[in-house]
Amino acid sequence: MALLVVLFSSFMDLVDATIVTVAAPAMARDLGAGDAQIQWMIAAYTLALGAGLITGGRLGDQFGRKRLFMTGLAGFMVTSALCALAVTPGMLIGMRAAQGLAAGIMVPQVFGVIRASFAPAERAKAFGAYGAVQGLAAVAGPLLGGLLVEADLFGLGWRTIFWINVPISILALVIGARVVPESRSASTARLDLLGALLAASGILLLLLPIMQTETWGWTAASYALLAAGVIMLTIFLAYERGLAGRGGEPAFDPALLKIRAFAIGLSASLLFFGGIGSFFLTLSVYLQLGTGRTAWETGLVILPYALGSIITSGLGVALAARAGRALLITGSLTIAASQLVLLAVIMDGSDPGYWLLALALFIGGLGLGLAAPILVNVVLAGVPGRNAGAAGGVLSTVNQIGGAIGIAVLGTLFFAAVTGSTAGAPGPADYSHGLGIVLVVSAVVYLVAALVMLALPKTAAEHLDQ
Repeated sequence: MALLVVLFSSFMDLVDATIVTVAAPAMARDLGAGDAQIQWMIAAYTLALGAGLITGGRLGDQFGRKRLFMTGLAGFMVTSALCALAVTPGMLIGMRAAQGLAAGIMVPQVFGVIRASFAPAERAKAFGAYGAVQGLAAVAGPLLGGLLVEADLFGLGWRTIFWINVPISILALVIGARVVPESRSASTARLDLLGALLAASGILLLLLPIMQTETWGWTAASYALLAAGVIMLTIFLAYERGLAGRGGEPAFDPALLKIRAFAIGLSASLLFFGGIGSFFLTLSVYLQLGTGRTAWETGLVILPYALGSIITSGLGVALAARAGRALLITGSLTIAASQLVLLAVIMDGSDPGYWLLALALFIGGLGLGLAAPILVNVVLAGVPGRNAGAAGGVLSTVNQIGGAIGIAVLGTLFFAAVTGSTAGAPGPADYSHGLGIVLVVSAVVYLVAALVMLALPKTAAEHLDQ
């Protein structure tokens, strides 16, 4: 029962990261949101989640994982309701950020709860169930988003994608209070809240002028914000280095970057996950605004991607210990190939039809299933066991930040191409042009990621307990 509770909660978090991409055009239309605000609706959640992961894990270690899990779950429920009640783009973006922070408190406790609930011999099955939930969420997110928007239950439209979290959260809270065991770490290290704040501030300063390009243009203030972001991240690294030197536990220990395989792994992971969120956002906008599909039809088009991922994810996990690096490289190259196939399908500006789109997306899903489930383990294979926990937390955070950066950069390129290619309202050819640019850049990113992955360890170590 404890496993069921944490899996339901994880399912909500995983679905919430994808369900909004399908609903984004309806949300923008209803709230009168601009292109930059559409990007922020997705990136605010991802960025806040990434900022909260390491601190959330430390809070659970110190104050009790059950207590923090229940707190994060309650916060996720409240912020989901507030997202559903949003009346302006700014309110929705703010509540999405708060929802991401709540998830950042809740999600790190899942692994601690599993460790506390199962004997070592049973943990592999429990983590296998968690992996299965990830696959299910990949399928359910686009379909559920499309279905709820299209069904327009009680006239709520896209708001039901957030309201659905409320009854699930209440049920999980009631059952979780009775069945989830409490556990905590023996460590009494102080939380590095300042380090987490410096890192989040620096990344936000970097993303802000990129996402606001259409509204602000590139002015002196934009470059000043970029410079401020670089300075803030430099201060962050200096502070973390000093904290580690004084015997503290920093949110990010710069000494980890001296481990060559891990430093390379961070770069590979940043590139790999930088293309995922932005691709689905721009694809969803193209399908709905460019080809006139409904949200439900958009979910059906995206479904083959999820199915392809499920087919190869089991193979990837089974072979990771022997051929982890080769699988990562193959997965990245397959995704790059799928982007180019999709480019050929859409480049003439007409609606290519379901099966051509499905073929290209299915190929991409096969690549994602080979690489994504084992990326963390392969990267951590070069990290000493004593540092695996800290390195795993940093890597998970970088994955989320990579997603936010991808949405900022590729999303901006997409919307700039769509609105800049015509004087009037954009038409189907304009959306094809915008998605085509994203596909070319994304394919290059995955090719570079594959080259970077050549420097990773050949096999994967076992880090299920991190």
